Amino acid sequence: MEASLEKMEKNFNLLDEKFSTASKRVSPLQSLSMANKALETRINRAVPPALPLLESFNLSESLQHKLLQISTKFQTQKNPEKRLHQLVKYLDCVDQLNDSINSISQQCEPTIQKLQEVVEFLSRTKAADQFRILRLKETLVTLKALYEAEVDAMRFDGLLDEALLNLHDEFEFLLLQLKHENIEGSTGEEGEEEGQEMVREGRELGSELEVEVLRRISETLAANDCLDICIDIFVKVRYRRAAKALMRLNPDYLKSYTPEEIDSMEWETLETAISLWIQHFELAVKTVFVSEKNLCNQVLSNIMEGSIWPECFIKISDKIMAVFFRFGEGVARSNKEPQKLFKLLDMFDSLEELKPEFSQIFDGEAGEDICLRYRELLKLLVHASSKVFWQFGLLIEGNQDRFQFSQDGSVPKLVRYTINYFKCLASEDYSEPMVKVLKTEQIWKQGSLAKPETDDNLLKDEIFNVMEALQRNVESKKLRYRDKVLPHIFSMNTYWYIYMRSRNSELGKLLGDQVMKKKYKVVAEESAYMYQKQAWGYVVRFLEREEIKSEKKEAIGVVIRGKLEAFMKGLDEIRQRHWSNYSIPDVVLREQIKEATAKLVVNAYTEFVNEYSSVLQVKSYLPPELIKGLIEQIFDGGDGEGNVNVRRRERDQRDLSSRRNSISVVPSGTSDEILYRLDRSYEMKDFGRFR
Repeated sequence: MEASLEKMEKNFNLLDEKFSTASKRVSPLQSLSMANKALETRINRAVPPALPLLESFNLSESLQHKLLQISTKFQTQKNPEKRLHQLVKYLDCVDQLNDSINSISQQCEPTIQKLQEVVEFLSRTKAADQFRILRLKETLVTLKALYEAEVDAMRFDGLLDEALLNLHDEFEFLLLQLKHENIEGSTGEEGEEEGQEMVREGRELGSELEVEVLRRISETLAANDCLDICIDIFVKVRYRRAAKALMRLNPDYLKSYTPEEIDSMEWETLETAISLWIQHFELAVKTVFVSEKNLCNQVLSNIMEGSIWPECFIKISDKIMAVFFRFGEGVARSNKEPQKLFKLLDMFDSLEELKPEFSQIFDGEAGEDICLRYRELLKLLVHASSKVFWQFGLLIEGNQDRFQFSQDGSVPKLVRYTINYFKCLASEDYSEPMVKVLKTEQIWKQGSLAKPETDDNLLKDEIFNVMEALQRNVESKKLRYRDKVLPHIFSMNTYWYIYMRSRNSELGKLLGDQVMKKKYKVVAEESAYMYQKQAWGYVVRFLEREEIKSEKKEAIGVVIRGKLEAFMKGLDEIRQRHWSNYSIPDVVLREQIKEATAKLVVNAYTEFVNEYSSVLQVKSYLPPELIKGLIEQIFDGGDGEGNVNVRRRERDQRDLSSRRNSISVVPSGTSDEILYRLDRSYEMKDFGRFR
């Protein structure tokens, strides 16, 4: 067993020596095998990413060929609708090419990175000879340079870049095609219905296909780093289109906008300009800018999560709105002449009605500046309107009006102007905006916690204060007359004019009928009474009979004839004064005064001649009918020889036949008394108005 064990030990040692020798010989092969497996792994990791990259290159090449074909087709297409469809296909191809280039850009770098790992492994393990490793390194460097140059060329110098330039042109061309139609027709009365229809329909610009193509182009440009160019084109073109649409309205008046330029304009020209401004401003907001806002939203809402399109809309509208605001501010800051009040109220009322739509159109942070300037313009108009109104009252109060008082006792121009002014102000069109202005001004002065008066009282009190000033103005003018009769004629004409022009109007309703009667009608009647007393009392006084009763019988005839001669001389004198110095322009008032005067004088004359007919010869005095004719001639007017002015009489008769009112002048005692009074009863019929 020991011998066997020794033999076996020898055999094991021999085998061990053989295995050691074999192991030393096999060890390099094992290391090479492991290196081959590691290299295989890296090659397998590098090849799969390279295959899709090659496919992307192939796809990019095919898309470029397709893009050239579509470009040729849509550029030669004449039919607009078909051209748009071809343009949609062109956009699809551009988007696909952009995606392919992006894919190449994303895949190239990882693929090169994997190849670089293989080269580095070979260099480190020396699994290949130096010649092959050198070739691989050169190839890798070339591939990197090719990647950087080729991808940049495909993106910035190739067909994609050319396609984007084409899209810039197409974007601008399509935007230029979207025009505002029927702008001119929507400003007049005939176009009002059409303008309202445009508002109801939303004033869409372009067809659905055109808007869709524009939206696709904007998204494509934004996806290819051309957002700034896209926005610049959109804002520039749409501003030009909006401005050109409004320029078709011929708003030349907008060139004058400073207060000095406004003041230098003729009133008729300025009045027309303000009316056009109101129409054009409303049209710009309700039609043009609503259309532009809708288009901005439709085309650019998908870019940057919808944050960019409101700013684009404001850029389009800001300059145009600035021109409108500039003119409105110039009008508000110009001289505060009385006639401007109604146009200022028109502007204020228009802006007030437009406020909800304006706030909705220019909402958000982007439109804050425009809305702020809108509110500033409203504020200026409130201050200007209230200042014009108060300065008008101060003008009357200070008796500094431009109108000279009438030399013949007729109604002064200031009174006519003021009454018509307030009638217009109290009308339905202007009373409401005037109340808003006065209430707003009162709140601003007293604070938001103040309790302003009711609407009716607010306007009523302000107008009543000016009417009081007007009455003081009239009373001051009465003092300028040197003639004793003229102040009463002036007062009668003026106060009756005020009453008759106001009583059936909104102004009369606002001030109250009782107030109008008390302050103007009664004063006019008192003035008429004083007129008869001063003008005709001394004529009738010649027919007094008390003196005759005390005379001797032989002298009675002489006294009677003397009185008749004095009476006729007085009639002639008063006739001359009426024709040269006195005026009662109101036809009905003149007719009623004529009738009352004729009744007064003729009755006194008739009683006188009837009582002393036995003393007088028939040929020595005129019959009462002729005296009445002379009195009528005095009021109807005539030439220097006493002939009746036929044309004036016929005109007056036509006016009288259309409206008949009465004023009562009745004697206070018997017919021989010379003082008469007017019936002041509120129930008597009113005078007709002079038209």
